[in-house]
Amino acid sequence: MQLHGIHHLTAVTANAKGNHHFYTQVLGMRLVKKTVNQDDVSAYHLFYADGLATPGSDLTFFDWPAPRETRGTNSICRTGLRVGSESSLTWWAAHFDAANVTHSGLLTRDGRLTIDFDDPEGQRLSLINDEGQGEAHPWEKSPIPAEHQIRGLGPITISVPRLAKTEALLLELLQMRKARTYFHSDQTPVTVYEMGAGGPAAELHVAEEPNIAPARHGAGGVHHVAFRTTLTDYKAWTDRLTEFRVATSGPVDRFYFRSLYFREPNGILFELATDEPGFTADEPLESLGEHLSLPPFLESRRSQIEAGLKPI
Repeated sequence: MQLHGIHHLTAVTANAKGNHHFYTQVLGMRLVKKTVNQDDVSAYHLFYADGLATPGSDLTFFDWPAPRETRGTNSICRTGLRVGSESSLTWWAAHFDAANVTHSGLLTRDGRLTIDFDDPEGQRLSLINDEGQGEAHPWEKSPIPAEHQIRGLGPITISVPRLAKTEALLLELLQMRKARTYFHSDQTPVTVYEMGAGGPAAELHVAEEPNIAPARHGAGGVHHVAFRTTLTDYKAWTDRLTEFRVATSGPVDRFYFRSLYFREPNGILFELATDEPGFTADEPLESLGEHLSLPPFLESRRSQIEAGLKPI
């Protein structure tokens, strides 16, 4: 029983319309599900992914009227997005220049060519050259040429003040593997843990930063990261967390996947999410994201929910 990689990452936006423009028109991702936060139906939950809404390509946002995040530790501090080649990164650098997106230019981190940039609300993002590992599913309606489109998530970087207990949870409970350690330019040590087949789509990078204050969450910050599992293993993971006496949400049916939430020892919210049944559970692949989708238990409240949402 192993986790297979990054399933999705959920961040916070205070500007759903601007968020939609940036992620679909500047980054060229596909809006594959427009729904609401099932725990707060006054807020959108927007899912951007590849052309087939593949698990592991979902970057999602809660639409909350929050002030900007104050950066710090105890947080998910950088979101990796994979592209397939060095020539794609060169193309993206020129694209960002044309779109007035400030970026780092090509740099090397952890042995991989990378471009760092922020979204309009300050979420820290990186484009990573994954050298074409694994499948790609371009979106035919994307404004980005197919060969340069974002292929999926990963790696994800978190910041913690104390590594030891987080490492124990990753290795002993979640059965990740310790792969290596590298250093940021400021000499911060970053330890890489991998799942499944490994590689950037299946890596969690943990920066140990004991001398900075905790983050205060808000727009431009990340709410949680989810790791991939299957319906077959889902109950076993639920039992395993109980066995290790980790407080969890208990099983949660999100309709598009099953979830289990818990916090690692430094307080960062983790989720285990199943690949199945996926986003075509209630609308066809060809028209994903074009209309407001609601899980069956919210359908009877559609009129009320739609009236409370701003048009995107």
